[in-house]
Amino acid sequence: MVLCTSILKHTSAQVVHKSLTITSRSIMKFCANLSFMFTEMPFTERYSLAKDAGFKTVETGFPFGCTIEQVTEAKQQSNVEQILVNLYTGDTSKGELGVTCQPGQEEEFRASLRTTIDYAKSLKCSLVHVMAGNLNEERTSSHWQTYEANLSYAAKELAKEGITGLIEPINSHTVPKYFMNSYDRAVDIIKRINSPNMRLMMDLFHLQQIKGDLTYNIEELLPLVGHIQIAQVPDRNEPNTPGEIDYKYVLKLLEDKGYKGYVGLEYKPLKGTAEGLKWIEEFGYSL
Repeated sequence: MVLCTSILKHTSAQVVHKSLTITSRSIMKFCANLSFMFTEMPFTERYSLAKDAGFKTVETGFPFGCTIEQVTEAKQQSNVEQILVNLYTGDTSKGELGVTCQPGQEEEFRASLRTTIDYAKSLKCSLVHVMAGNLNEERTSSHWQTYEANLSYAAKELAKEGITGLIEPINSHTVPKYFMNSYDRAVDIIKRINSPNMRLMMDLFHLQQIKGDLTYNIEELLPLVGHIQIAQVPDRNEPNTPGEIDYKYVLKLLEDKGYKGYVGLEYKPLKGTAEGLKWIEEFGYSL
């Protein structure tokens, strides 16, 4: 659980996190994930650190321990745009990742959704990742029916606010008990809900581990995608660190296929966030 503290002075941090000076092309739109990046500072401080590093846009998990007023003030003072926030899921330190798939907990799900919508509206955030939750028992038709019904409800409620919901399959190596771990099931559900306010979150870190065959699957999934995230496999570090994915190729593929949305940097910096951002210039992009 990320705890929120009062905004601190960070003159020394600003020296470390200078904006990138890059003269290369800027086709891809990258946003910093503040739940993974700049974690050397308290949560609300990370908005300014992202701005200092050159980011114009951020995304976050749910800001546990922070009031709406605290995160909104931090965002406004840093003058960055926030495009995504995760659903309020309960105590993440206890492994709670929501109850979207849990029969009998529909009211708890709706309350969590309402809380998240309140934060999203204050942050002027257009995307909400509706997390499915962990499941300690075998998946049954009742779980799937509850999950889809809750997502259908969420799509309607989010549409009222001009917000789009996202479904993200998460691989079973990283989160063994996570309910939604199948791209095929996610696609089927999105097609049945048939709402522009329920889309697919395509995190290539998870896609590689669930399905692989990235060129084919990216092309197949893109028409349903509302947001993309990236990290290297298997260690979830920067795209230019050793691993299974050739991100120079993959990012160029996304460009060629006409992807116009944001690419969220949901990775764990190997050494430090600012130092790790050198890959952006190395790949020929800028912030």
